[in-house]
Amino acid sequence: MEVIQTDIWVRLQKMRGHDCIYVCADDAHGTAIMLSAEAQGITPEQLIETMQQQHEADFAGFLIGFDNFHSTHSEENRQLSESIYLAMDSNGHIKRRAITQLFDPEKELFLADRYIVGTCPKCGAENQYGDNCEVCGSTYSPTELIDPRSAISGAVPVEKESEHFFFDLPAFSDMLKNWTRSGALQEPVANKLSEWLDEELQQWDISRDAPYFGFEIPNAPGKYFYVWVDAPIGYMASFKNFCEREAYDFDSYWNKDSDAELYHFIGKDIINFHTLFWPAVLTSSGYRTPTAVFAHGFLTVDGTKMSKSRGTFINARTYLDHLNPEYLRYYLAAKLASGIDDLDLNLEDFVQRVNSDLVGKVVNIASRCAGFIGKGFDGMLAANLDNPELLQEIQSIKEAVTEHYEEREYGKAIRLIMAAADKANQYINDKQPWVIAKSDKQAPELQAICSTGINAFRLLVCYLKPVLPALSEKAEEFLNVEPLRWDDLDSVLTEHRVNKFKPLITRVESDKVEAMVNATQQEYEKQSKQTTQQAAVAPEDATGFEAEIEFDDFIKVDLRIARIVSASHVEGADKLLQLTLNLGLDKNGEAITRNVFSGIKSAYSPDDLVGKLTVVVANLKPRKMKFGMSEGMVLAAGPGGKDIWLLEPHTGAEPGMRVT
Repeated sequence: MEVIQTDIWVRLQKMRGHDCIYVCADDAHGTAIMLSAEAQGITPEQLIETMQQQHEADFAGFLIGFDNFHSTHSEENRQLSESIYLAMDSNGHIKRRAITQLFDPEKELFLADRYIVGTCPKCGAENQYGDNCEVCGSTYSPTELIDPRSAISGAVPVEKESEHFFFDLPAFSDMLKNWTRSGALQEPVANKLSEWLDEELQQWDISRDAPYFGFEIPNAPGKYFYVWVDAPIGYMASFKNFCEREAYDFDSYWNKDSDAELYHFIGKDIINFHTLFWPAVLTSSGYRTPTAVFAHGFLTVDGTKMSKSRGTFINARTYLDHLNPEYLRYYLAAKLASGIDDLDLNLEDFVQRVNSDLVGKVVNIASRCAGFIGKGFDGMLAANLDNPELLQEIQSIKEAVTEHYEEREYGKAIRLIMAAADKANQYINDKQPWVIAKSDKQAPELQAICSTGINAFRLLVCYLKPVLPALSEKAEEFLNVEPLRWDDLDSVLTEHRVNKFKPLITRVESDKVEAMVNATQQEYEKQSKQTTQQAAVAPEDATGFEAEIEFDDFIKVDLRIARIVSASHVEGADKLLQLTLNLGLDKNGEAITRNVFSGIKSAYSPDDLVGKLTVVVANLKPRKMKFGMSEGMVLAAGPGGKDIWLLEPHTGAEPGMRVT
């Protein structure tokens, strides 16, 4: 949503003839990157390179027109981060002091709050993070957690002291009070910051201890810049990389006396970094501050937070595998405003809105008129239009549409454009060119009416070009014109030959939306299964055996004798048999039965299993599988294939007996 919002704004600027440069970068540093790479058995550099390739492909798929997309793990960013830090230090804005943090003795790293879990000291809720409780909403220090443990290794953390570097944010309190009320921010954002600024600002911890994936702080071995130090500097670094390639002057844009305009588009959850820390860092190091920072709200789907299990946490690539990117670009534009309110992607409304507006209104105008011009007039538009007043009315909204786009009130712009499309369609309905064509396919009146319709279509496409660049390119080919610019809204086409009309966009099919949701759910289930399997397998030690466990862990496993009451093949499964097990009687004298799926099909036929005794893990948490619920696990041994042997108890064993 963010890059689409920005892309629309940038495309408008370029259509208006402004020199507008759109840069961004992958945030590539931090503990999470380091741990994720470690878990995958690759280096952080390999991980971020792979992710960047995927991100760039996805952005291109959504027609995002970056002038430069870089990485925060770049030499330009390293140099700028170091020079900015050294400038802040020489200006007396870097403070050093020892702090005590929780330390993971097994991983040998200091733990951020998000990597500490324990019991809430206020309400007793378990598995809460180190800074706040999601159950009662309380905030606290990680050291206040009851029974804290590392979310990374499970080890009990210990307190350890380390010297940290701090940026003296309180020194910029007056500067920030003025800047945040200068018009650079949306009013709700400025109001929120005012609450923070009315309280005493705290110095900002900008260092992290090794091991950490990032840039080492100059003259401080083993100390690294916190990811949020070099992340916003990544804007500068990406632009610097662009400047070196395109012969732009970096300093003329970023020095404190620059008259260039600088805008940031961000999410509302990170306003503290971009509107407090960042402008203060820039001021301390001698750079200019942003002209404005535009924050947007969150994206919900069907009125709720995005959910992987419901299929509504949709990856960009999954969407692109099923749907046209311009559907989403248009839908988001139709709902985006300049504030920080959340935006809801309602999938039913999505289908209806795109089909009604793009197919039923805009493209419909051209498709209704182009055939008559092509067949009756060899593609030539009339010298005199039938209704120039209609076109003038469509042109008259230019100033308002421009202002709405500039102010990021895209929804308001779209409503004006679609109202104009309604008028154009009503005009064609009233004129009924198809009736005229039945009598005379070369009637001058028919040419004038359809030429008016095609001109209306051209104006509408020009208005929509920032939102729909691919559709606009196809329309330009049909219209036989150079790429449309904003000034083209001031003119019309007469005595101009257009090309044969080809379909510009198809309807959104509900089954494709459903397929996208289903694919998302399947991917979630697949990842959940892999995660469960990985969690169940302990890492091997040097002997090749799995890592040691405590006896208390082993004794929790409840092994019971079970009789196989029935066995059957599982349709669609290559390895599974479905077993119904009898585990004896419960306290009320009722038979205890369990349904279990077991991967022993290659070694056993169902008929051979019925009546056999075996051993089952009776207290294994039931797991939902593709074929149904599995309520336990039977024990077997062997290398696989036909060489799999169920554990069969000796004679005299009975269902329900505990195996010790």
